[in-house]
Amino acid sequence: MKQLIQNLKTGETVLENVPAPQVRRGQVLIQTRRSLVSLGTERMLVEFGRASLLDKARQQPERVKQVLEKVQSDGLWPTLETVLRKLDQPLPLGYCNVGKVIALGEGVTDLRIGDRVVSNGPHAEVVCIPRNLVAPVPEAVSDDEAAFTIVGAIGLQGIRLLNPTLNETIVVIGLGLIGLLTAQLLRLNGCRVIGVDIDELKCQLAAQQGCTVLNSATENDIVNVVLALTNGVGADGVVITASAKTDKLISQAARMSRQQGRIVLIGSVGLNLNRDEFYQKELSFRVSCSYGPGRYDDAYEQRGQDYPLAYVRWTENRNFQTILHFLEKGQLDVKPLITEQIPLADYRRIYDDIKSTHRIASLLTYADEISVSSLLPLNRYRIETGHGTMGIIGAGNFTSSVLLPALTSAGATLKTIASSGGLNATRLAKKYGIAQSSTDYRLILDDPDIDICMITTRHDSHARLTIEALQAGKHVFVEKPLAIYAHELRSIIDAQQVSGRMVMVGFNRRFSPFVQKMKALLTAPELPMNVVVTINAGSIPSNSWVHDRAIGGGRILGEVSHFIDLITYLTGSPVRRVCMNAMGPLPTETSDSASLLVQYENGSTGVINYFSNGSKIYPKERVEVYALERTLVLDNFRTLTGYGFKRFSSLSGRQDKGHAEQAKQLVKRMRTGGDAPIPFADSINATQTTLGALQSLRENRWIDVAGIGMGPEKSPI
Repeated sequence: MKQLIQNLKTGETVLENVPAPQVRRGQVLIQTRRSLVSLGTERMLVEFGRASLLDKARQQPERVKQVLEKVQSDGLWPTLETVLRKLDQPLPLGYCNVGKVIALGEGVTDLRIGDRVVSNGPHAEVVCIPRNLVAPVPEAVSDDEAAFTIVGAIGLQGIRLLNPTLNETIVVIGLGLIGLLTAQLLRLNGCRVIGVDIDELKCQLAAQQGCTVLNSATENDIVNVVLALTNGVGADGVVITASAKTDKLISQAARMSRQQGRIVLIGSVGLNLNRDEFYQKELSFRVSCSYGPGRYDDAYEQRGQDYPLAYVRWTENRNFQTILHFLEKGQLDVKPLITEQIPLADYRRIYDDIKSTHRIASLLTYADEISVSSLLPLNRYRIETGHGTMGIIGAGNFTSSVLLPALTSAGATLKTIASSGGLNATRLAKKYGIAQSSTDYRLILDDPDIDICMITTRHDSHARLTIEALQAGKHVFVEKPLAIYAHELRSIIDAQQVSGRMVMVGFNRRFSPFVQKMKALLTAPELPMNVVVTINAGSIPSNSWVHDRAIGGGRILGEVSHFIDLITYLTGSPVRRVCMNAMGPLPTETSDSASLLVQYENGSTGVINYFSNGSKIYPKERVEVYALERTLVLDNFRTLTGYGFKRFSSLSGRQDKGHAEQAKQLVKRMRTGGDAPIPFADSINATQTTLGALQSLRENRWIDVAGIGMGPEKSPI
């Protein structure tokens, strides 16, 4: 299928061939019939992509600060590589989609195949959208009209925040598409509307809707005109739907408002507020968030947990329904706003001239019949079996920024990459010369040419995919964590024992040249040692999927296993017992500031401090080893310092956490045979330890890790 994307690195807008998405639980698969180009939002993205790197930095000063902090922590080159990789990620364009349902995910029971629906899907021939972001289209509403639903909901949410009453005077600053729709909706609400814009065409359209219009390009003093139109009282409310970098519009809104007036920002303007302008009138100011309550809440959008109507009357989906109701009854007239209808294949007619002011609403039209496949062959490919051919499931940031560069440098043979959406997989396949991309990971499992399955998906799928791959006769490389529940670990062990295939977890730290040097210097690993690891992890938003126990498992479970394995490698011993304490009066399993005490079989001890509340400037990882009156200190995998060693004082270089060497050893082992680069027993023990740490937090005691995930009888592993 075809999808429109924006390349933020090159500035190019491309109609890309990508595999069609697969329908998933709680989601709706839709074949697109129309999509609306949101000229304001998409123009900003296109112009940002076309800007130079310096101009991009100027437009996002808050990002520049983050980059500078990362330079201080990780060094210049790793930071620069991260920035360029981020810009290289494709950005799907569009969020106003109309189409027909062609498949329903498990749990979706209130829609039927063939239903016409609207969604916030991108400009693509097929989209897969969570049910709460999909609304059925009434029969009386055409596809062209329905395409305005999502942008209409954006204006409607701003109005709900403004809370206007009958006959109030509301000023709408900015009469682009959202502004014109907002003005109409305010008129439906019984308000007197004053529209302000610099474009005469938009002013004329607003006047035709019954608004009083002011052209700020020709009117010298907009504020005094509004005051005159309201008998000196001022506007009851102001809705700003314009886009501007200056603070002028927010100042004008304040000065034209009445005492205790309300201002709502839907657009994007400078927000250097003048305190006196707001203080003297006791003005209220709110920023509207997209379509309404539920936006950016994974529980609502991705997991389908609706808000109770009695407590949240207008969610984003109910806002969609409201706009569709107005369209059905003829109360909202969007037809005069349609500037053009362009076939998807001719998208350049819009995007090459996206700065044009003569457009209000551009519609992309789609063919009735399209070629839908979950597999996209990208080049000719001849496979010779037994050469360690790889298939990758997952095309997220780690795959893009770390795994694929390392595998490519190691000379890996890559055949297929699969991702749920298909776009990232296709981009990475083209970039790294992978033969085909897909949205169906089973094509990897069913392919006899593929020897090893690489799993880099979200944490809750690791165990399931590992088991499926083993049952399909594949070797497995899986990113940590191996499992997020003990029963999953038991099932993995059983599947591995039956298949006899390798399972390797991506514990890359042990492959770092700095760690290799530490191992060589610790010439008597059978003697106990003390190892202290401090991870300055940094905070991530509380609503991130990583914190969800059932999806991400929490950061301790998801990341600390790296450092358990590192200490295991240095000490040459498995973990025996673990105890964990987390910050806060009532810490939970997903707490991300904690300390672990770890006892090893050979008497070594480990202390792992994983903190999310430290400075971003401070280095992220520090490893200290104390043994035989000698000390080693590894600072952020950039500098290793030795104390008490006769022939070693320090080693420094570019940050290297071992990903490249891990890839080399994995590729070599897959081609030549031999033991796994990381013993399966080590991976099981590390996973048991993190699961035991969570149990320790729950039960407030030391936990013996050997029996975790073993069931009634302990496994010999």
